[in-house]
Amino acid sequence: MMTDQVPSVVPALDTEESVRAAIGSARRIVVKIGSSSLSSARRGLDDARLAALVAALADVHDAGRDIVLISSGAIAAGLKPLGLTRRPRDVAHQQAAAAVGQGLLIERYTEMFAHRDIRVGQVLLTPDDVAVRDNYHNALRALGTLLRMGVLPVVNENDTVATQEIRFGDNDRLAALVAQLVRADALVILSDVDALYTSHPDDPGAQAISFVPDVDELRVDTHRIGSAVGTGGMNTKVQAAQLAASAGIPVMLARANAVLDALHGAPVGTAFAPVDHARPRRLLWLAYASRVKGCLKLDAGAVRALTNRKASLLAAGVTDVRGHFVAGDPVEVEGPEGDIVARGLVNYSSDELPSMLGKNSADLGVEMGEGFDRAVVHRDMLVLMNHPGV
Repeated sequence: MMTDQVPSVVPALDTEESVRAAIGSARRIVVKIGSSSLSSARRGLDDARLAALVAALADVHDAGRDIVLISSGAIAAGLKPLGLTRRPRDVAHQQAAAAVGQGLLIERYTEMFAHRDIRVGQVLLTPDDVAVRDNYHNALRALGTLLRMGVLPVVNENDTVATQEIRFGDNDRLAALVAQLVRADALVILSDVDALYTSHPDDPGAQAISFVPDVDELRVDTHRIGSAVGTGGMNTKVQAAQLAASAGIPVMLARANAVLDALHGAPVGTAFAPVDHARPRRLLWLAYASRVKGCLKLDAGAVRALTNRKASLLAAGVTDVRGHFVAGDPVEVEGPEGDIVARGLVNYSSDELPSMLGKNSADLGVEMGEGFDRAVVHRDMLVLMNHPGV
């Protein structure tokens, strides 16, 4: 069982000044830097950029603040040694570049941080490390132990074994998930762009946005692709900010060369306000990291009970079951029109549920025996999706 180690209510951060101050005083910070800020296809890793990043993070670490670094760059670092002039599109060559580049990347971090007497630890994650509950707990324990021992974790997706079908998609998302995992006090996303803009920075009339009070209400065009060596763009960074903000974590987006200013809460980049209440870790995992095994379709009355009354899901409101799952697996909960209403941990298997559909709990207890009168998904193990207050 995942434990919830922080109170459900956090101080309101509803102004730009309060958000930046919270980031500037954050005790535990997740910092993400992208490939384009560390390397290029022609030159590989840029030692000057790496050294500047390490110096800034070391200063903050020496001030007694925990740092978790989410570092892209493995594939980009492997391009030059393999004679590649651009990021390959096929998975096999991406994996080969990652296998060569990851060693080079962690070697440079180890050497540079060692000059400041800081030990680093490499942590390579796959989606299963956060999507499977036992693995999620293992990742939490490993990162927590490293931080308690004064080690600075350097985290990356394990691109050597990742595929297009099974991957985080981008390290921006990984950074937000890790920030939730370690209960970070702030997430700082470093980019080759100095802030979020109202449209692409190259567009005439594009204006920098210094503060986003509610990322769910943000309406800007962020869909243009990123650099030649990276995989993301501004869209993935906004999605990461949304993920972190939903966990009560303030977010800063800034240019990589402004990292120290960003970590001190200076007026650089774009600050994103968090929600005013942090959700329990098990619900964050359900909403954003779990890999669902099936789907339960509901009638309209059951949807109203879940969304308006915060009730548990009972068999009487379930009209269809899809997928193969066992008791305790994550499932999606779908409304009558096909919209995803919630995710939850189901109390019955996909073999048991079909004979229970539409029946009330009392009748199930009599007909099927003791234990079959409980909820299909208890409200404490259910999180609403894309609904006010979620």
